[in-house]
Amino acid sequence: MDSIHKLNVVHRYEKRSLLIAINCIAGLSILFFGYDQGMMGGVNTAYAYYTLMGFGHTGPDGGVVVDDTLLQGGIVSVYYLGTLVGCLIGGSIGDRYGRIKTIFIGAAVGVVGAVLQCSAQNAAWMICARLINGWGTGILNSIIPVWATETAEHKSRGQFIAIEFTLNIFGVVIAYWLEYACSFYGDGTSSFIWRFPVAFQIPMLVALMASVFFFPESPRWLVKMGREDEARYILGRLRGNQGEEKEAAEIEFQDIVASCELERSNFRKQSYFHMLFGVGSGKMHTGRRVQLVIWLQIMQEWVGIAGVTIYAPTIFGIAGMSPAKRQWIAGLNNIFYMFSTLICVFTLDRIGRRWTCYWGSVGQGIAMALAGGFSYLGKQATLDGDTSKAASYGNAAVSMVFIFTFVFGATWLTVPWLYPAEIFPLEVRAKGNAWGVVGWSIGNGWLTLLCPIMFEKIGEKTLYIFAACNAITIPMVWALYPETNQRTLEEIDLLFASDSIWNWEAEKNFARLREEMDEYATTTGAKTDVEHGPSRKQSLVRSVNLHVESAKPE
Repeated sequence: MDSIHKLNVVHRYEKRSLLIAINCIAGLSILFFGYDQGMMGGVNTAYAYYTLMGFGHTGPDGGVVVDDTLLQGGIVSVYYLGTLVGCLIGGSIGDRYGRIKTIFIGAAVGVVGAVLQCSAQNAAWMICARLINGWGTGILNSIIPVWATETAEHKSRGQFIAIEFTLNIFGVVIAYWLEYACSFYGDGTSSFIWRFPVAFQIPMLVALMASVFFFPESPRWLVKMGREDEARYILGRLRGNQGEEKEAAEIEFQDIVASCELERSNFRKQSYFHMLFGVGSGKMHTGRRVQLVIWLQIMQEWVGIAGVTIYAPTIFGIAGMSPAKRQWIAGLNNIFYMFSTLICVFTLDRIGRRWTCYWGSVGQGIAMALAGGFSYLGKQATLDGDTSKAASYGNAAVSMVFIFTFVFGATWLTVPWLYPAEIFPLEVRAKGNAWGVVGWSIGNGWLTLLCPIMFEKIGEKTLYIFAACNAITIPMVWALYPETNQRTLEEIDLLFASDSIWNWEAEKNFARLREEMDEYATTTGAKTDVEHGPSRKQSLVRSVNLHVESAKPE
């Protein structure tokens, strides 16, 4: 394939080895994302940082006393305003110029933001730097899951994304322990303690920029752009070029072509505004899909993980831990969290997205409620002077936080990032995934801004709010979110073809459309004649058009 550079890894690797290579480069971006998320937890407690930014002072126990919670939370949360803007930019660039170029641009913007952050001299400077860093992260987050999802097989899509999010939490772990190690530098007042960890993200981004152009473009985006020869070649290398594998790759290719043709014939121009309100999408119902991914990401943060990731030392302080003990206990919790993500690697494609969320919400809700209760009892025992009971209750609260993060890592960490990359039509997939990042940015920014205030005003009762949010997610997922597990990206358009918002109606409609499609394929012989792509394409387009033609925009 002369149009693909000879140094591209697609010429050297194939099938699983090629998917692993793609997963490694995608994982590097996700590693940076995790590092960036976890970084501010340690930075916020560095003496040189909180005195320079002017939001706190050192307390009698040696820990930070925050004088301006709004400024502290604002510096953290403005990053998420940046990701919100960045993801919308990234979605547009990704759908127009491709996944690979968008990754490079996102990494380049991230480098600029990181350089400005590690050289910040005041709060205003830091806020601007965090905003730019957020732009880069938002661009990467809008495109990386799409690229990984579009290249993976539908039977193992969840597994590959789950592996990437193991690296995400590995990034959190690196950030935490690097900052913990830096905290012992000198007498504890050097700016190196916070500037070096901030600068440490730069090598990751530079490595991503240097390597991404040696990786293949998404075959689905190439089909969308009319570059079908390149797409067929890359898909063949991804799936296999011999025997049944070659036939399966050709069937998948023809389904992509068919889906792309169908979407073009039934879509008006789909801007972000059109997508949000479903204007011009007919039976594709992009507006419904946008709302689903936004709220799934918002609820991911409000089940409690944003509070635990950034403010774990505060939670452990409420439970009666000393500042030194809080730091290493929080770091140990992050390691526990990282290993829990491996569970999702083996379960997500077996039990599905919905059941993964169900058991996660139950486990997380119980853990948060008990963590709040034990924290309260620990505070009361401390006030009563019973140090033995206070320590016992404090340890119990810490155990519940550990259980919460373990369950979250095995469930809710991955699903809200995978779902947006799966459910949108090819024509607007990058923009659709960007809407998911918008939801994540809103949920995270909102929560990190409020967390310092909530912990200051209501203490451990904040954990009860998180527990209640977990309970809310169970009926929400059951009623509104169709299962995408073991379905191809092209089949998902059928799944959302129903006019009803309810999941059970979507499943009934999907089953009926699949039956119509199979009957037509059997009648025409298209299902068995994989060598003739057009007949396969015709059967798929005709069966779906039976349902969408009535709603086709004028």
